[in-house]
Amino acid sequence: MKYKVALRHSEEGVSISVPGLPGCWSQGSDEQEAIENIRIAIQEYLSVAEELSKGWDVREIEVAV
Repeated sequence: MKYKVALRHSEEGVSISVPGLPGCWSQGSDEQEAIENIRIAIQEYLSVAEELSKGWDVREIEVAV
């Protein structure tokens, strides 16, 4: 899967979020570390979302953008 991420550079390092996954964000001392950390955060986010949807009728749909 591919996700767009938004990076913000500051004196403390780089914060990074995933606009398509509300509340999914991370940070790092530099861009490379922030990207590595957001990959882990996305995996954990999706794992929790899957766990929360157990028992629901879950379907995939295609949307043109």
